[in-house]
Amino acid sequence: MPSSTIYDTAIVGGGHNGLAAACYLAAEGRKVVVIEAFHKVGGMASSGYLIPEAPQHLVHPCALDLMSLRVHPMMPQELELDRHGFRHVEMTPAYAYLHPDGSSLVFWRDIEKTAAEFRRFSESDAKEFLALMQLVNAFIDMAIPMMRVDPSQRNLGAKWEALKAVLRNRHLKPEIMALVGSPAYTSIMERFEHPVTQSALCSLLGAAGPITNEATGIYFALLGFIQRFGVGRVIGGMQSISDALASRLRELGGEIRVSSPVAEIVARNGRAQGVRLVDGSMVHASAVIASIHPKVAFELVTPGAIERRLLTRMALAPANAHGASPLKVDVALRGRVQVGKHQAMRTDGVDLRKCVLLVGTVEAVLENFRSSARGEVPKLPYLWVTAPSAVDPSQAPEGQDVVYLYPVAMPVNPNEGWDAIRQRVGQMVIDQADAYMHGIKALEIGRRVEAAPDLAHRLNVHNGCVVHIDTATTRSSLMRPAAGLGGDTLPVAGLFLGGAGIHPGGGINGLPGRIAAGRVQRYLATAPKAVASGAVQDGARDGAPQARSSY
Repeated sequence: MPSSTIYDTAIVGGGHNGLAAACYLAAEGRKVVVIEAFHKVGGMASSGYLIPEAPQHLVHPCALDLMSLRVHPMMPQELELDRHGFRHVEMTPAYAYLHPDGSSLVFWRDIEKTAAEFRRFSESDAKEFLALMQLVNAFIDMAIPMMRVDPSQRNLGAKWEALKAVLRNRHLKPEIMALVGSPAYTSIMERFEHPVTQSALCSLLGAAGPITNEATGIYFALLGFIQRFGVGRVIGGMQSISDALASRLRELGGEIRVSSPVAEIVARNGRAQGVRLVDGSMVHASAVIASIHPKVAFELVTPGAIERRLLTRMALAPANAHGASPLKVDVALRGRVQVGKHQAMRTDGVDLRKCVLLVGTVEAVLENFRSSARGEVPKLPYLWVTAPSAVDPSQAPEGQDVVYLYPVAMPVNPNEGWDAIRQRVGQMVIDQADAYMHGIKALEIGRRVEAAPDLAHRLNVHNGCVVHIDTATTRSSLMRPAAGLGGDTLPVAGLFLGGAGIHPGGGINGLPGRIAAGRVQRYLATAPKAVASGAVQDGARDGAPQARSSY
């Protein structure tokens, strides 16, 4: 029998965006429920004790650091998450590049201090860095106001702020357009001359995707965000932000259902009616926010409610379309790692143990993406390495570490298949990382390895793409996730997307959830309420529902 409870909004997916959307709606007096397939909320913004051999070592299976939340801090401020246990600290410095020869280059938040790092290798490169940052900062001034708002609205205030930035920097416009419209790799190589500075920038920007593709100059925004806003680390682990959101939601009267996989987003006569769970129960709602991968969301909608053309468009939206995806390796240790050779060559007292370490060369960054596109495991080391317990010792037993290894580009679909090579590649990554952060191999208690298919299965994201839709100028604003699907209306009235697949994209910031909540509020102001009746079931799928994750 269907439930008699009628919600204003049912939210599919208990990641941080879904929880944020729920909090905003509940704060407006709306009756909301978050429906999550897993046994706890969090999705990609989660952490837990996931290595059986090391039950006291905290693991971050996906996101670790806060960059975009420092760029766009509105969500935790507006929802008062500090009252619910959310705390983070700035990492100073956040990133340090390690070259194979033992030298290192630190990316400070201070532009002049970072330029001084470049100057250690080349006076010319230091000057080029300062000139580049002038362009990057001007671009950020133009972009940030529009990143923070719903692109489907008029946004006159944001447009005015962006226009003022354009006018202030009009003399730089040709250079800015050339920078963001070109491959990031081209801009790096034509501006910088020293192998260390070139490699440092390639290793940093490569985290956003293949730097040889056209219009990847927008990746320089990462550099600008580091310099202007810094990088944060959540105290107590990333799960703390999701738990704080869940606590705030309950305080506002919202509901959360975990261990409740969704079988169908029910649509009848062109309008969302709620969701049907795998157990056959119905959750009636006037609106549904799918805070999950948009392709998965469309596949959940009652067959026939969305025309084939749009289903195909969504299915073909790029998600790790370049053939590469990060591999994730977490290692619990019985002691503390050290960054020996590189630490010894620095004389300024910077503790590299507390930084995110970028390992790779120009050649490695290019080789990793090219090999992955061919389905081959890369041979040259290109990875990000950090010990979360060095910044927050509570994440491991006293005197011990947990290490987060992030090879940026591994094949989504290797020729041999991940089942055949997962452990071998995991060992290779540990071997590579140990050459820079010593002690990983000798001190290992246990490990956890996840490749793209594992991420796809656990998080129900197409191709294991952690940002849902690839980052590109052609997949931004109203074009994200695809043409005609990035605005405040979808083919099913009352259905809204609310995850990283919409504007402004991936990252831990809650903006997609915030935008989705605003869209629902406008819709509910005029939409008829759902009716809890047997008639709702007329549009449901025939046959038994199949289980699937809802985040």
